[in-house]
Amino acid sequence: MQGRRRRRPGLKAGALSRRSQSPREKRHCVEDMARLLAAFGLPKKYLDFWDPIAHEHDEPSPQCLARVKREIANVYTRPPQGIFIEPEETNITKIHAVIVGPAGTPYEGGLFHFIVKCPPNYPVSPPRVRNMTTDLGRVRFNPNLYANGMICLSILGTWPGPCWNVTQNIVNVLLSIQSLLTENPYFNEPGHESEMNAGDSGRYNAVIRHETIRVAVCDAVDACIKGSSLCPPALRKKILKTFSESYDKYEKVVKENLHLSGYSMDDPFGDNHGTYSYEKLLARLQELNKLVKRRRATTAGSDDTAPSDVEQPEASSGRK
Repeated sequence: MQGRRRRRPGLKAGALSRRSQSPREKRHCVEDMARLLAAFGLPKKYLDFWDPIAHEHDEPSPQCLARVKREIANVYTRPPQGIFIEPEETNITKIHAVIVGPAGTPYEGGLFHFIVKCPPNYPVSPPRVRNMTTDLGRVRFNPNLYANGMICLSILGTWPGPCWNVTQNIVNVLLSIQSLLTENPYFNEPGHESEMNAGDSGRYNAVIRHETIRVAVCDAVDACIKGSSLCPPALRKKILKTFSESYDKYEKVVKENLHLSGYSMDDPFGDNHGTYSYEKLLARLQELNKLVKRRRATTAGSDDTAPSDVEQPEASSGRK
């Protein structure tokens, strides 16, 4: 039936609106601190210290530039699995990264875009990182990945715990973010070592799985095809290549969940709302696959790596 939102069988009335017993006010993440600071009328600079976009015009020091250049070169030489990076041509301290959702998780195959900006005194201070894969602030993909793009990690200074130190690097940060994309992300939420309500983890996974295909796959690929992606050209090629290589898995996930089409999403945290639309996603995936195949056929033989002009490291190079 079109136009009607169906409730999944077996759910009690009111289950969709039920929140966990751990209120947001008890979360120790910086977003809550920001609300408190805003209430006291403090300047915006105190609220967006974590945001690379708010600080993209900061001038790097020579030490920062040298360190970042070495780190990028090392990544090109020894790329971590499931992580691609590319700095902006005019400012290598602003780096775009794509993290591919790990296998066996509801994020599997997702193409998550992050912006990393190293501050002028890097590596004394940690980089600033923003998740760009949020459907314009409408989707929260993880208890640690906020819909406004903020990432709660102690090494970024946005969460209590072990702090950043100068021996760490950009790859450490990206691997830490990748480690958040777990098999059961529901349990990333503090105070949720066990389910508040039976089945919460599975319901949360169902929401994340759908939104991963919709936003982190279809939207990401569509933007690359249309030329509206914020990723540099080299990363766009990586996204399209990964999509082609993983297409069968995407289609399998969608077909296995077609029975959910039309039912309301049931996010235990109440962050994500909407209706499962797997039938539409299947049609969209198939159309995108045709477009990508056509595009790749016309660019056969082109270099998919498209490395930047960052110098490659000497054999004896090491971390600072």
